Amino acid sequence: MQAIFKHGGKQYRAQVGDILLLDKLSLEPKSKLDITEVLAIINQDNMETGKPFIQNAKVELEVINEGRGKKVITFKKRRRKDSKTKRGFRRDFTRVRVKEIHKES
Repeated sequence: MQAIFKHGGKQYRAQVGDILLLDKLSLEPKSKLDITEVLAIINQDNMETGKPFIQNAKVELEVINEGRGKKVITFKKRRRKDSKTKRGFRRDFTRVRVKEIHKES
């Protein structure tokens, strides 16, 4: 069973046991998180979609840890102008594990 859910303006596709990187949540490790904004649930043969969300569906997540991503360098140089800028960016994230996908009738 797979689920497509929305969190922080992004959509994630996950199944039980997957490890995902969400935007930083400031939660302790081993804490639980329930996502109720489930857009679709995919079984072997069928796919159920919501309008926009599926009622009584949720994805249970467990927080593993928090961290920062690799540095991304943006470098701009204007030729013959003696002008250049260099900036770095590191994304803060929370690593979570998908524990369970529920669909209650």
